Amino acid sequence: MVADFYQDFDFDTYSSPHQGARQGDSRNVFQRDRDRVIFSYAFRRLQSKTQVFQSGEYDFYRTRLTHSLEVARIAKSIGERLNKQYADEIAIDGDLLEAVGLSHDLGHPPFGHIGERKLNELMAPWGGFEGNAQTARILTETFWIRQQQPSGMNPSRAFLDGVMKYKALWSECFDTDSPDSGPPENHFIYDTQSDLREYISGGSWPRELTTPEMSNASKSLECQIMDWADDTAYSLHDIVDGVKAGYLTTLRIKAWASGQQLSSLESVVLCELLEAIDSDTLERDVAVKIGKFINAADLSPRTNYLSTRTKRHCWQVTVPVEMKAECGLYKRIALDLVFRSARIQQVEHKSGFLLERMFNALFESHLSPRSKGLRLLPEPTLGWLAQHEDEPVRARLICDYLAQLTDHEAIRLYRRLFDPDFGSITDLL
Repeated sequence: MVADFYQDFDFDTYSSPHQGARQGDSRNVFQRDRDRVIFSYAFRRLQSKTQVFQSGEYDFYRTRLTHSLEVARIAKSIGERLNKQYADEIAIDGDLLEAVGLSHDLGHPPFGHIGERKLNELMAPWGGFEGNAQTARILTETFWIRQQQPSGMNPSRAFLDGVMKYKALWSECFDTDSPDSGPPENHFIYDTQSDLREYISGGSWPRELTTPEMSNASKSLECQIMDWADDTAYSLHDIVDGVKAGYLTTLRIKAWASGQQLSSLESVVLCELLEAIDSDTLERDVAVKIGKFINAADLSPRTNYLSTRTKRHCWQVTVPVEMKAECGLYKRIALDLVFRSARIQQVEHKSGFLLERMFNALFESHLSPRSKGLRLLPEPTLGWLAQHEDEPVRARLICDYLAQLTDHEAIRLYRRLFDPDFGSITDLL
């Protein structure tokens, strides 16, 4: 195994004025990254954030927390297998992969994807909202919650690079050929995070990366592994949860398939899925599928703007076309029969409505430093706002507060603000 796969460039940590490594710490930098995430407030909150079904409805559905644990384990398994296969060329760090997998959804707001879409829509005047960008913001700016001001966890360059799936700025993602198309919907970082991609590159962001697609394709090896682990986890596990919840039955899947143009491969995969549901072997079969998806990941050499600085950018993760097609089929089934079902859409509509009303109330009271509205925000957010006159900074801090709420906290806050029969002066905020 290659002993020098990681260099000082990879181990370097993002400068934070409030947090550094402790003297005498026996852990390496990637182990510190992982441990800080595991014991963090932001990570624990994922246990009450929606993955597919709203958290707390039933105990056996996945939440953002269980999903993140599964992604971390799958990513580590992929790394272990690739290390054996390419023992003379790579030595992917398992602790680093685990840290990346555990962290990849830290920035997701309450209520799942509708929460992300709604906050992006509402934050359009101040630079949008994106779950992956918010994850990077947590790791580098708001990880430690302190009364005076929040601070980042001082992540390593390799860890931050592994987490940041996107590196195109919000302002770079507008469709200049279609000026009426509006702000970007996703796959960007905030304009204020331009320093993060410069830090990852070890200097100035390369001028040759002239399009959002090119910037977002600049993923490290660990980021690519996490991306495939994420696809593996949610494409297969959304099917399992959908069956358990009664959204996916053989009759509904067959009716859906009759209106699709399926390839011969997709037809075979669909038949296997129907047989697994009928024979009640779905979870066992999905466990086997996860192993196949793990083994499907392979590597090919590549060069990009960082391949001369770090071996993390010298490799492209490749997955066979047929495996990607199978993964894509599971996603389509879940999207059409679960996420687009009336019951889920009704819950999403309500969730978006709750977020928008809370957003408007908080912004009306707190966006301007001279606002005469009520003091609706608790400490320490209220104290942080008092330190800033700049409207975009204040808007982002208010958005941070909403985004970090769990599903249940968001519902309780809504009821405290708008339900006359709910709330007491003795309630915990």
